[in-house]
Amino acid sequence: MQSYSSILVEKRGQVLVITLNRPEIGNAFNSELIKELTEVFALIEEEVRAIVLTGAGKVFCAGADLNWMKRMAEFTEEENYADAAAMDRMFRTIDVCPKPVLAKVNGAAIAGGLGFLAVSDIVVASKAAKFGFTEVNLGIIPAVVSPYVMSKIGYSQTRSLFLSAEIFSAEKAKEIGLVHEVVEPELLDARIEERLKDLSKGGPSAQAICKEWLRQLTEMDIDTAREKSARLIAGLRVSPEGQEGMRAFLEKRKPIWAEGGN
Repeated sequence: MQSYSSILVEKRGQVLVITLNRPEIGNAFNSELIKELTEVFALIEEEVRAIVLTGAGKVFCAGADLNWMKRMAEFTEEENYADAAAMDRMFRTIDVCPKPVLAKVNGAAIAGGLGFLAVSDIVVASKAAKFGFTEVNLGIIPAVVSPYVMSKIGYSQTRSLFLSAEIFSAEKAKEIGLVHEVVEPELLDARIEERLKDLSKGGPSAQAICKEWLRQLTEMDIDTAREKSARLIAGLRVSPEGQEGMRAFLEKRKPIWAEGGN
């Protein structure tokens, strides 16, 4: 497997573990990390069933690299636009990844680092983790992550957190829907393994279609959604995976994609 300078990529069976690997600066991202993550998520192999995204060391992601930000301050507006567009492509590529993406939040996630939580399907965080959209304190705003964050936690919470730049707890992150589970730090690895085991029971095609359908659903009016949802389930029921899943259920066995299935 290809090696990278800013991330670690490890395949563990059918699970791909991607680790932000700049622990000396809190896994802060720069143009190189953005490029590498975009590339990895765009080229996920078919046999991969799930992806775990985490950070090396004690921090998940501290946002943007300060040295990178210093250089951006000297960029023209068009150069800054190109840079921001590249960051958006990274988040969008993760967001539309057909595989389930689990964020294993081992520590603080600040500013742009929270974008990774917003585009992950399942987020499990250490109780010790802290969060904050701190951009306004620097005279800017969390612009690139805003569509993903507002889609996840809603207008009211986004408005409050973006304007206040408050640092908030993992428990509050769970209350507002940014995080799905909070566990003691020593239980984080075990809980991720449990969630991966749950995901392995689902049909891989069904999971990919489910992710794409939910994205489309947010942009549809109710009448269009009703018609398309009926057509979608009709097609899935007669698909090879749908037929196998229903047959396995009726025959009281595991489907072929699940561990122990035949």
